[in-house]
Amino acid sequence: MTIPEDDRRKLSVPEISSALATDFRQVTGFLLASYDTGDYDTALALVNAISVAAAEADHHPDLRFGWGRVDVRLASHDVRGVTQRDLRLAARITALAMQAGVRPVPARVQLVELGLDTWDAAEIMPFWRAILGYADPAVDDEIFDAAGMHPSVWFQETDRHEPPRQRWHLDICVPIDQARARVDAALAAGGVLVNDQEAPSFWVLADPQGNRACVTSMAGR
Repeated sequence: MTIPEDDRRKLSVPEISSALATDFRQVTGFLLASYDTGDYDTALALVNAISVAAAEADHHPDLRFGWGRVDVRLASHDVRGVTQRDLRLAARITALAMQAGVRPVPARVQLVELGLDTWDAAEIMPFWRAILGYADPAVDDEIFDAAGMHPSVWFQETDRHEPPRQRWHLDICVPIDQARARVDAALAAGGVLVNDQEAPSFWVLADPQGNRACVTSMAGR
């Protein structure tokens, strides 16, 4: 299906705000909605209805659901932003949710991003892409999980400084049979092995600027 040129145009914040369906909220480059459905069967029925609408539109949202809850995320991945395609589908989903009698919960809508101060983002981005297993290339100052299951990481410019005592770090939990490969990928991307005394339960690594992360598995747990 050929996408009309106007449907490929990334919309501005004011354009989105003036036309956005009531159930959805704009957060960074996405439209998000969360619904309370009351039970599992209603959640599944709403997901099925959204899937039919998405197939008709040839535009597919990211959906998560479970007992009593459905979460929807819309964006046009080809332009990395929101387009008219997303606004139309958001309006259709809002109507389907109303028909199903489910309740939107705007207060539950959020995206979690991880911010890391750096004096040279290009130097450490490959390490963080490798250790997180993210396949998509970096865009400007941010790396993404293509499937949208895990937080993006953005890199904030700062002055060069000695590595401080780290106040937080990432634990990346992977299957036992994938842990060594993830460690090797991080090392090949410029990482440094800090400590492997507890491997294969966990390895402590650092990026080239001293920011630490752990690759962990269920081994020995």
